[in-house]
Amino acid sequence: MEILGKVIQVLPIQQGTSQRTGNPWMIQSFIIETQEQYPRKICIEMFGEDKIKANPVAVDKLVTVFFDLESREFNGRWYTSARAWKVQEGSAEIKAPQAAPAPQDAPQAPQAPQANMQTFDQVAAANIDDDSTDLPF
Repeated sequence: MEILGKVIQVLPIQQGTSQRTGNPWMIQSFIIETQEQYPRKICIEMFGEDKIKANPVAVDKLVTVFFDLESREFNGRWYTSARAWKVQEGSAEIKAPQAAPAPQDAPQAPQAPQANMQTFDQVAAANIDDDSTDLPF
Protein backbone atom coordinates (compact mmCIF):
# COMPACT_ATOMS: atom_id res chain seq x y z
CA MET A 1 0.00 0.00 0.00
CA GLU A 2 1.05 3.57 -0.35
CA ILE A 3 -0.17 6.90 1.00
CA LEU A 4 0.72 10.52 0.35
CA GLY A 5 0.95 12.90 3.28
CA LYS A 6 2.83 15.64 5.06
CA VAL A 7 5.04 14.66 8.00
CA ILE A 8 3.73 16.59 11.00
CA GLN A 9 5.73 14.90 13.79
CA VAL A 10 8.75 12.62 14.12
CA LEU A 11 8.83 10.65 17.36
CA PRO A 12 12.07 9.66 19.15
CA ILE A 13 13.73 6.42 18.02
CA GLN A 14 13.02 3.47 20.30
CA GLN A 15 15.63 0.75 20.58
CA GLY A 16 16.37 -2.30 22.64
CA THR A 17 17.46 -5.91 22.55
CA SER A 18 15.25 -8.90 21.78
CA GLN A 19 14.79 -11.15 24.83
CA ARG A 20 14.41 -14.22 22.66
CA THR A 21 17.34 -13.82 20.25
CA GLY A 22 19.46 -11.13 21.88
CA ASN A 23 19.52 -9.10 18.64
CA PRO A 24 19.25 -5.30 18.80
CA TRP A 25 16.13 -3.65 17.35
CA MET A 26 15.17 -0.09 16.42
CA ILE A 27 11.82 1.56 15.60
CA GLN A 28 11.22 5.08 14.23
CA SER A 29 7.61 6.31 14.39
CA PHE A 30 6.28 9.37 12.59
CA ILE A 31 2.90 10.98 12.03
CA ILE A 32 1.67 12.02 8.59
CA GLU A 33 -1.40 14.01 7.66
CA THR A 34 -3.08 12.96 4.41
CA GLN A 35 -3.75 15.45 1.63
CA GLU A 36 -7.46 14.81 1.16
CA GLN A 37 -10.65 16.83 1.55
CA TYR A 38 -10.91 15.43 5.09
CA PRO A 39 -7.27 14.98 6.21
CA ARG A 40 -6.42 12.10 8.52
CA LYS A 41 -3.46 11.69 10.84
CA ILE A 42 -1.72 8.32 10.69
CA CYS A 43 1.08 6.98 12.88
CA ILE A 44 3.50 4.93 10.81
CA GLU A 45 6.50 3.02 12.13
CA MET A 46 9.68 1.97 10.43
CA PHE A 47 11.39 -1.11 11.87
CA GLY A 48 15.10 -1.77 11.50
CA GLU A 49 18.18 0.43 11.56
CA ASP A 50 18.86 -0.09 7.85
CA LYS A 51 15.38 1.15 6.82
CA ILE A 52 15.53 4.10 9.23
CA LYS A 53 18.88 5.27 7.84
CA ALA A 54 17.87 4.69 4.19
CA ASN A 55 14.54 6.54 4.55
CA PRO A 56 15.00 9.69 6.64
CA VAL A 57 11.85 11.65 7.47
CA ALA A 58 11.61 15.32 8.44
CA VAL A 59 8.76 17.51 9.69
CA ASP A 60 6.87 19.52 7.04
CA LYS A 61 8.03 17.31 4.15
CA LEU A 62 5.52 15.90 1.68
CA VAL A 63 6.21 12.16 1.39
CA THR A 64 4.83 9.03 -0.18
CA VAL A 65 4.98 6.17 2.29
CA PHE A 66 4.96 2.56 1.10
CA PHE A 67 3.75 0.36 3.94
CA ASP A 68 2.12 -2.87 5.05
CA LEU A 69 -0.74 -3.21 7.53
CA GLU A 70 -0.60 -5.97 10.11
CA SER A 71 -2.84 -6.94 13.02
CA ARG A 72 -1.83 -9.05 16.01
CA GLU A 73 -3.81 -10.47 18.92
CA PHE A 74 -2.53 -10.11 22.49
CA ASN A 75 -4.57 -11.13 25.56
CA GLY A 76 -7.82 -11.12 23.61
CA ARG A 77 -7.30 -7.67 22.05
CA TRP A 78 -6.24 -6.87 18.50
CA TYR A 79 -3.58 -4.29 17.62
CA THR A 80 -2.94 -2.95 14.13
CA SER A 81 0.27 -1.33 12.94
CA ALA A 82 1.30 0.40 9.73
CA ARG A 83 4.93 -0.56 8.96
CA ALA A 84 6.75 1.48 6.34
CA TRP A 85 9.29 -0.22 4.12
CA LYS A 86 10.04 2.79 1.91
CA VAL A 87 9.58 6.56 2.18
CA GLN A 88 9.92 8.80 -0.89
CA GLU A 89 9.99 12.57 -0.73
CA GLY A 90 7.19 14.09 -2.79
CA SER A 91 4.48 12.18 -4.58
CA ALA A 92 5.28 8.92 -6.30
CA GLU A 93 3.79 9.24 -9.76
CA ILE A 94 3.42 6.15 -11.87
CA LYS A 95 3.96 7.07 -15.48
CA ALA A 96 1.66 5.24 -17.87
CA PRO A 97 3.22 4.17 -21.14
CA GLN A 98 2.25 6.49 -23.95
CA ALA A 99 0.51 5.02 -26.96
CA ALA A 100 2.32 5.24 -30.27
CA PRO A 101 0.85 7.84 -32.62
CA ALA A 102 -1.41 6.43 -35.31
CA PRO A 103 0.02 6.51 -38.83
CA GLN A 104 -1.46 9.21 -41.06
CA ASP A 105 -2.51 6.81 -43.83
CA ALA A 106 -4.13 4.21 -41.55
CA PRO A 107 -7.74 3.38 -42.51
CA GLN A 108 -10.35 4.39 -39.96
CA ALA A 109 -12.53 1.73 -38.34
CA PRO A 110 -16.10 1.79 -39.65
CA GLN A 111 -18.61 3.52 -37.43
CA ALA A 112 -21.82 1.72 -36.46
CA PRO A 113 -24.92 3.45 -37.81
CA GLN A 114 -26.68 5.34 -35.04
CA ALA A 115 -30.17 5.29 -36.61
CA ASN A 116 -30.69 1.57 -35.95
CA MET A 117 -29.51 1.69 -32.34
CA GLN A 118 -32.17 1.07 -29.67
CA THR A 119 -31.93 1.96 -26.03
CA PHE A 120 -32.47 -0.58 -23.28
CA ASP A 121 -35.83 1.04 -22.41
CA GLN A 122 -37.04 0.73 -26.02
CA VAL A 123 -36.13 -2.97 -26.15
CA ALA A 124 -37.71 -3.63 -22.76
CA ALA A 125 -40.92 -1.84 -23.73
CA ALA A 126 -41.17 -3.89 -26.93
CA ASN A 127 -40.75 -7.16 -25.00
CA ILE A 128 -43.18 -6.52 -22.13
CA ASP A 129 -45.97 -8.69 -23.57
CA ASP A 130 -43.60 -11.22 -25.12
CA ASP A 131 -44.14 -14.62 -23.45
CA SER A 132 -41.47 -16.32 -25.54
CA THR A 133 -38.79 -15.87 -22.89
CA ASP A 134 -38.11 -18.68 -20.47
CA LEU A 135 -37.12 -16.41 -17.60
CA PRO A 136 -39.05 -17.03 -14.34
CA PHE A 137 -39.65 -13.33 -13.70
